[in-house]
Amino acid sequence: MKINRKNGLLDIGLYIESPNSDERPAQQSAELIVIHNISLPPGQFGGAYIEQLFTNQLQPEDHPYFETIHQLNVSSHILIDRKGEITQFVPFHKRAWHAGESNYCGREACNDFSIGIELEGTDNEPYEEIQYRQLADLINELQSAYPSLDKDGITGHCDIAPQRKTDPGPAFDWGHLKQLLQN
Repeated sequence: MKINRKNGLLDIGLYIESPNSDERPAQQSAELIVIHNISLPPGQFGGAYIEQLFTNQLQPEDHPYFETIHQLNVSSHILIDRKGEITQFVPFHKRAWHAGESNYCGREACNDFSIGIELEGTDNEPYEEIQYRQLADLINELQSAYPSLDKDGITGHCDIAPQRKTDPGPAFDWGHLKQLLQN
């Protein structure tokens, strides 16, 4: 797994461009990695609904829950599905719209300086080992390609938006990720 520094894309996986991104503020580079979870419909895995959400193509009539979210303009840089397959939606040098109203160590607007990684999952269901391995490999590659990323700057969505978000949830094994990152 390698990142092309010129275009901000991984050399593996699928790239599906999301319209829900823009340029980072001038002179701002990525300094933080934010880990999320997502499943659509909630608690169900597989299918194209996450891709549809991130590309503004989610149909409200496909599921009652979609009536409440289909109009959202959201994205993430990366999705790692339950099989470990990676889909990239936003180049790493651009700003993805994943964090919303957020604060990290006193800094607001985390989208400006972070990379968002979604794991297909829920707060309370264990993640797959392949997801942890892909996530660790990706983080190692990101930190190698982007020296501005703080080695300790890896956090959950719940930590930057605690009043609004709970992901990646109690099922996410931070200790296991840390162990994989040390190998």
